[in-house]
Amino acid sequence: MNNTLASDLLFIIIVLLIAAILGFLVGYFIRRPKAAPIDVSKEPGEGDLLSFDAKTARAILGKYIAANDLKIIKGIGPVIEAMLKNNNISTWKALSESEPEHISTLLISEGGERFRMHDPETWPQQAKLAFSGKWEELKDTQHEIVHGHVR
Repeated sequence: MNNTLASDLLFIIIVLLIAAILGFLVGYFIRRPKAAPIDVSKEPGEGDLLSFDAKTARAILGKYIAANDLKIIKGIGPVIEAMLKNNNISTWKALSESEPEHISTLLISEGGERFRMHDPETWPQQAKLAFSGKWEELKDTQHEIVHGHVR
């Protein structure tokens, strides 16, 4: 009887272990984000980020840069980035094509009068440099910006 109980217990443990491993694998593959297909029909820098080089950006700016991170624009923090993204300005390209007056109006309508102090005059220019991968120019431009204006 003892021998049968031990073999039955071992069988149950093995079955549970196999079920746990299979459950983990199924969960892993279901939750893993799918990689977006790269559109190779466009030229680099033409609406996509094939030309984005994080290593070069990091070497020049001295910090890790993620693609389309609006917070690298001087004057934009997490709150303003969220407001812009809520209004379909979620990429460097979209920001570079936006008018400063429109951005200013958007900030005030989204966040209230306390956002009137933010001056987005240089944001489209900075975003265009980031989108184009002109990291040296972006760094120099940001160095020249004081209170939202180029010195």
